[in-house]
Amino acid sequence: MTAPEAESVRARPHPTRQPAWRTQAPVVVVVALGGALGATARYALSLWWPTPPGHFPWATFWTNVVGCAVIGVFMVVITDVWAAHRLVRPFFGTGVLGGFTTFSTYAVDIQRLVDAGHPRTGLAYLAATLLAALAAVWLAVTAARRVLKWRQP
Repeated sequence: MTAPEAESVRARPHPTRQPAWRTQAPVVVVVALGGALGATARYALSLWWPTPPGHFPWATFWTNVVGCAVIGVFMVVITDVWAAHRLVRPFFGTGVLGGFTTFSTYAVDIQRLVDAGHPRTGLAYLAATLLAALAAVWLAVTAARRVLKWRQP
């Protein structure tokens, strides 16, 4: 590079970048708000449908299965149909659905079942939740894509 070329490179103004916290702050805020909504809904469901000790935790099971199905439909909609605002996915996908689904409670429920002398129920819950959650995502994605394909002219 010649001296004049080097000088012109140095003389170019650098685009100003916003600090990382300024670009990420809105994402953190919408994830937190969505998470609060999702976790509140999950907690309300657990109060409405409590699990007696030693029994299959149906509320947590269905929370996770329904949440997985909703995220399957949501991902099809925002990737195949709708050019969503950049904060929609963090708000709804990570925040609301991340707060609503509860794989940490799933793990605690399994441990409680095993500790209470119900290892078969714990194992059934472990396998059923995993299989049902994966099936729910797959079925929701497949159904959403078929509905969208059917609706196209």
